Amino acid sequence: MTNDREPTTVNREPLPRLYAILDASCFPEDQKLFAFARDLFAGGVTLLQYRNKTGSSRQMLSHARELRRLAGDGVRLIMNDRADLCLAADFDGVHLGQDDLSPAAARRILGNALWVGVSTHNPAELAAADQTDAAYLAIGPVFPTTSKANPDPVIGPEGVRAARAATRKPLVAIGGITRANARAVIDAGADSVAVISDLLVHPRRAAEEFLAVLSCS
Repeated sequence: MTNDREPTTVNREPLPRLYAILDASCFPEDQKLFAFARDLFAGGVTLLQYRNKTGSSRQMLSHARELRRLAGDGVRLIMNDRADLCLAADFDGVHLGQDDLSPAAARRILGNALWVGVSTHNPAELAAADQTDAAYLAIGPVFPTTSKANPDPVIGPEGVRAARAATRKPLVAIGGITRANARAVIDAGADSVAVISDLLVHPRRAAEEFLAVLSCS
């Protein structure tokens, strides 16, 4: 499987302000998962991560291939954790947690053409990830979140500000981000905000409202 999108080991193009995360655990029925994705794309989402912590490889690959079909060429799709499935589904990159493959190991699987993103939660993790060829770094949780059973300590906008001062890589803020607080996170230095929960209800309208808030100068 090949990917003919622009090769890069460092993300040289601006990240979209909104980084949508589709968590499969929120959708017990496949058709609802795909309807959610269609609504997000219709609302203007151009960067989406598919996250599935409990599904089989077969289910994940099936979901991913359908998401690739629905997204077309206008949306970058990121696979959570699984570099192998990223390749198999023709996704645009993989996002790694602290307990997943190292960025170097993922790069050996993916080659240089695809994005590798890394989650960080504190200055030490950020500093270590900054030394890799990751295309972007994620920092959080910025605010309290219910998307993880045992979340790391909240860093607040001041943590985003500190992360911005510590890296020149594109920075994604994650954790408890809503339409009400997203602008403050961007103002603190994040290039993009990753969102799960605040997109779940009326996703097309929610995406449009996020993008309107985030486009304000």
